[in-house]
Amino acid sequence: MSRVLIVIDQPSDWAPYYPSEHVITFAEYLALPCPQQRVRVINLCGDYQYRSEGYYCSLLAEARSHHVLPSVRSLNDLALPQLYKLQLGGILPALGKLPAPADGSNELRVKSYFGRCPEPVLQPLARLLFDRFPCPVLEIHLVRNQSWEIADLHVCSHRDLDDAEETLFAEALDGFSNQVWRPRKKSESTRYDLAILVNPEEPLPPSDSFALKKFASAGRELGFAVEMITPADYMRLPEFDALFIRETTSIDHHTYRFAKRAEAEGLVVLDDPTSILRCTNKIYLADLFRIHRVPAPRTVILRRGDEAGLQAAVQALGLPMVIKIPDGSFSRGVVKVKSEEELRDRLGELFAESSLLLAQEFLYTEFDWRIGVLNNRPLYACRYYMAKNHWQIYNHGNKKNSSGGFATLPTFEVPKAVLQAALRATRPIGNGFYGVDVKESAGKGYVIEVNDNPSIDSGVEDKYLGRELYRQILSEFIRRLEARRIGRQEARA
Repeated sequence: MSRVLIVIDQPSDWAPYYPSEHVITFAEYLALPCPQQRVRVINLCGDYQYRSEGYYCSLLAEARSHHVLPSVRSLNDLALPQLYKLQLGGILPALGKLPAPADGSNELRVKSYFGRCPEPVLQPLARLLFDRFPCPVLEIHLVRNQSWEIADLHVCSHRDLDDAEETLFAEALDGFSNQVWRPRKKSESTRYDLAILVNPEEPLPPSDSFALKKFASAGRELGFAVEMITPADYMRLPEFDALFIRETTSIDHHTYRFAKRAEAEGLVVLDDPTSILRCTNKIYLADLFRIHRVPAPRTVILRRGDEAGLQAAVQALGLPMVIKIPDGSFSRGVVKVKSEEELRDRLGELFAESSLLLAQEFLYTEFDWRIGVLNNRPLYACRYYMAKNHWQIYNHGNKKNSSGGFATLPTFEVPKAVLQAALRATRPIGNGFYGVDVKESAGKGYVIEVNDNPSIDSGVEDKYLGRELYRQILSEFIRRLEARRIGRQEARA
């Protein structure tokens, strides 16, 4: 379980805000014994300059392996413009979107509170700066010549805020760490904090709302304090013991950054960043299958501008064939071509997205097997049938996306060749949670791809196991957390 501490200079500094058991003085923090649980420190000392008490608060927090905001690195970087300006390269697009001020002024100062800004047009900029320099209050000084530029960044003390700013600060702190104002009620059986990352705006999430409720309910039964978090909660990850990603993953995406941050903070995370990296690219999987002799359809990698390679692929695979972009999902970026003319037309479109493509022999089947594998163990099995009058499970060609039917079976009813192929495909990837797509043809299993973050929808993947499916998935988090706890105890002994 994580514990939040707000460190201030003296009790009177907290007078404008609601009392909280989480608030302690720097003197009390100095005398704090080494805790057995993880600690998150929000350093609100009045002075952050080098060798000040605020500086030493962050320094000591890091020495104690506490997760502290602001970090010593942020304080040092923000103390020198030549240091923080080196990290502003990715900020330029956000600056370029800022409009010219209506009053014609060429200068603007605004405060950001835990990455929140009262001016909506500046919110994206404030969020980006908070991700790079996480601190409670940051003053942003902008000047405009031909375009907006960051003239100065300054860490502010919460003691220097006026009444209106104190209200904004309190609301931002409340949103940033709700343990401060509203500590979650935990039963005696609650052992760990579990964050489930979801995105309410995602059109095709890996779990529907009913499945998410079942995960939350099963988690509470197992001893988790469960909280649904969103992409805006990136900086809150140290509050939790485990992260379960229930949003479609991608490398150039916040889901991968969440996984990397969670792993770095010592959380148990599914899916882990290595699994995301390996599963989201079909080029990688194709080579992995070849090296480890995983049964799969015949596959050729196509390179932009390689005419000889294209002709060789047609000879090796025949027509029709399937062409895939490396990082498509839910059947997007996957096309079937029936002739060389159609092949060349579609290659022109797809090579605009990637310098390498995957060409695969076309195997017709009425359905694809999906084998859910957790920690190298088969967990569930589904047959996903092709969409009506279509060769894929999902049909994105209509105005409304459509998909085929399904049948959920116990794993012991799955053909042995299909199960063996699925397990053989996941072993070289890792011990995470995977959905393996397998085609069955002439008594053999052919792995199409391995998906990290596989779909778990209510009434589909849980059709056979029911509530037990959710318990088994979350029990793996418990197993890993307990193994880590025992390992730490043995190391201390």
